[in-house]
Amino acid sequence: MGASLTPAGERLVVHARKILALSDAALRDLHDAESSRELRLAVTDYFRPHALPGIFERIGAQFPQLRLRVALRNSALIEEQTHTGTFDIGLSMRVLHDEYSLDVAPGERRMLGCEPMHWVADKSFVLPDGVPLPLIVLPETCSLQRFVIRMLDEHRIAYSIAHSATNIGGLHLALAAGLGVACLNASAIPSTAAPFEHHMQLPQLPEAEFSLVPPRCGEPSFVSGVREILAEHLS
Repeated sequence: MGASLTPAGERLVVHARKILALSDAALRDLHDAESSRELRLAVTDYFRPHALPGIFERIGAQFPQLRLRVALRNSALIEEQTHTGTFDIGLSMRVLHDEYSLDVAPGERRMLGCEPMHWVADKSFVLPDGVPLPLIVLPETCSLQRFVIRMLDEHRIAYSIAHSATNIGGLHLALAAGLGVACLNASAIPSTAAPFEHHMQLPQLPEAEFSLVPPRCGEPSFVSGVREILAEHLS
């Protein structure tokens, strides 16, 4: 003889089905919310160009539903837009020089480390005698390039703008073509280039410091989580 539910049991089943349905709806809602999350990351294009893909892979593994939008910008713009809501996490660079230090926003910063800067050129590049130093630069909006040109002016070193690239990738191509000399931090120097300062009397360059700009007030927890991943793997 088969078992049957009591009247109380039948009422309990009805409630249980409603609870399970609500649970499924809640899970779907949370999944949809997670899927719609988007994180905007602004990075100075001087920062370890070859290391970033691996970092993005780690972020994707830990936050599989997160949509990551990455914009390469100059540090001055990143600092200027720190609290405007233009991006969620910003990674900028400044020159460690008392007189020329780039302006940085106040607040708590996560220092990622420092790198030496070098005058660099393609390994095959030769500067003819008596020729002004041919410079490969980024646009005038780049604070580092303004700093470099001011240093050359103050040291009375003759130079000419041989090529103006729109980004680090373009600057690397110009270096590989042997168009001239550029100023780069150590991790941004391509394998085909080498320090050039020992070829002539160029002014000594200071170090570059990289940091995560201060978080905005009320930052979502998932943004803080990504910030910690960046701080851990980039320091």
